[in-house]
Amino acid sequence: MLQFKSIGTPLVVLLAVLTMTGCEQAEKSAQQVLDQAAESAKQAIDQTNKAAQQALNDTLGTEPGKPPRQGADDKPTQDI
Repeated sequence: MLQFKSIGTPLVVLLAVLTMTGCEQAEKSAQQVLDQAAESAKQAIDQTNKAAQQALNDTLGTEPGKPPRQGADDKPTQDI
């Protein structure tokens, strides 16, 4: 019976250390997954913004960084 007690305590300590190490690895893996998801979301937002800007520019007939062009229908109006 003495042998089981002398083996039991180090075994419990070893299992606790292995469990803690496993938790740290799981935490690191989860953090990596979250970082990748955040980067993917950022890229999707950037691409959506770029597409929306391009659609707006196409609709208004402008190029990025240039003022809107004057059309034939753009006449100054005067109140009566």
